Amino acid sequence: MYREIVNDLKKWKDKPNRKPLILSGVRQCGKTYIVEEFAKNNFESYVYINFESSKNLSGIFDYDFDVKRIIKELETAVKAEIAPGKTLLFFDEIGECPRAITALKYFCENMKELHLICAGSLLGIALKRENVSFPVGKVNRLTLYPMSFKEFVIANGRDDLIEIFKEWPIDREIPELYSAPMRKLLKEYYIVGGMPEVVKTWIETHDISEVEEVQNEILNDYADDFSKHAPLSDVPKIRWIWDSIPVQLAKENNKFVFSHVKEGKRAAELEDALQWLSDAGLVSRLSLVEKPELPLDGSADKTYFKVYMSDIGLLRTKSGVAAETILEESTHYIRFKGAFAENYVINELKSLGKEPYFWRSGNSAEVDFIYESKGEIIPVEVKAADNTQAKSYKQFCKQYEPPVGFKLSQKNIAGNMCEKTMTYNVPLYLNWNVDFYSSHG
Repeated sequence: MYREIVNDLKKWKDKPNRKPLILSGVRQCGKTYIVEEFAKNNFESYVYINFESSKNLSGIFDYDFDVKRIIKELETAVKAEIAPGKTLLFFDEIGECPRAITALKYFCENMKELHLICAGSLLGIALKRENVSFPVGKVNRLTLYPMSFKEFVIANGRDDLIEIFKEWPIDREIPELYSAPMRKLLKEYYIVGGMPEVVKTWIETHDISEVEEVQNEILNDYADDFSKHAPLSDVPKIRWIWDSIPVQLAKENNKFVFSHVKEGKRAAELEDALQWLSDAGLVSRLSLVEKPELPLDGSADKTYFKVYMSDIGLLRTKSGVAAETILEESTHYIRFKGAFAENYVINELKSLGKEPYFWRSGNSAEVDFIYESKGEIIPVEVKAADNTQAKSYKQFCKQYEPPVGFKLSQKNIAGNMCEKTMTYNVPLYLNWNVDFYSSHG
């Protein structure tokens, strides 16, 4: 299946100052598959080392960090040649071998010509362990997310729609010929999400019960990870937080409140457990910014935030919202409808390399997302339906005068001025193309 990260991998391969690459991403988002496909199409040979299934190979790194010796012993162990410049070497589940993480520094310094990629489902957790010496400045980094909506559309054989919309003029209304299939695909994406195995199941069967079976297996695997990899004392807390996310998202202002996780529990008792979920890539925090200044991270209040799940399909299954409810646009799921739209948008923005925050002015106004792009702050208002009236958005534009902003909804495409801001009213299904409109603002 088409994944846009392949373009980034090709750029990394051809970098003159290339370093070993750490590929991060939540479990089962397709890291191993995409590296194998990349290797097949770009290298003469490929050597795969999995430190979880071949724990004995960790012993090769115990003696010293002489990379020539390490490569020679790995070649003997896997019975394959590792030729710098010709071979892609892939260390999977590298978190299981902390000394291999440390060794990346020496591969960077002493074997620059070797193409080396490392990945690990819980690498973010492994790197927090005290005994891991991380090679700061000696690695390149990329993150693979679950499949974006654009990738989902292409996987469903409708890359023609993506091509049509790549440079769609803001002043041309989208006819039903194109909008109807995109709306249908977006509903299906809310149901299926972007986990590659789930998407594959949907494409092969179009059977929602089969899809949900795979989604529940993934959710169960995540729960198993809590028990296997988290500190024993944190496991119940992680489960409480994990189970509370759908409910907290569906609340009126959907701020994450620790006391709503478990009665009588305070932030100080639960913060580490939430951080574990974040490090594992299972959740994203969206922090509050009251006075937007660049960089936004310096203006953020990290103690006031919302929490979203990394995959919209898993959120839907975990929430217990039936697929039919989404397909038929039932009025009975109005609270979750807004939550799904927001979770979809934050995941899309992150897949585009944005780091979003939300803006609130006291209790009077709120803009769903703001992010930094080319030295400007871009506001994004999200509406699950076709109502694009947004007083808060207007207040933000009046106060801060961003050059460009977005209203994402079910409404057709249009552009208009809001105060001094060129505002693009863009259908939710075109969230993947915001950079095109930003650059034309």
